[in-house]
Amino acid sequence: MPSDERERFLADPRIGVLGVIDARGGRAPLLVPVWYLYEPGGEVVIETGRESIKAQFLHAAGRFSLCAQDESRPYRYVSVEGPVTSVTDPVDSAAREAMARRYLDPAEADAYLAATSAQLEEDVTFRMRPQHWRTANFAAFAADFADQATGG
Repeated sequence: MPSDERERFLADPRIGVLGVIDARGGRAPLLVPVWYLYEPGGEVVIETGRESIKAQFLHAAGRFSLCAQDESRPYRYVSVEGPVTSVTDPVDSAAREAMARRYLDPAEADAYLAATSAQLEEDVTFRMRPQHWRTANFAAFAADFADQATGG
């Protein structure tokens, strides 16, 4: 994908899969679904519990990956990897609200934010600057495949 397309794709509301090295060694990286924020040209923002295994591994590794995909045809994905640029402790309340509003409708977001207000003291915000991008857009492949299937 061209850089502007991949950045718009990542900026759309999708569930991301965070990948971070398992600091215990001898194990595969930790991979977990997360909500995230991203604006083209900016940083990837995620939140997690201060005492969570994710936070421990993120602090130890100092970097992480995030992959977002479109599960409908034609399949596409964007994966970014880079260093943690900052940790906000406690959580950045504005980012937390923006994330809730990104993934939930307005009434659900209000209810979620009220029900999870304790997370304002329990969570931390990690920001990552994308350094490496991996992308795929199978639209061209799907069109070629469709043409072959229909004899076109």
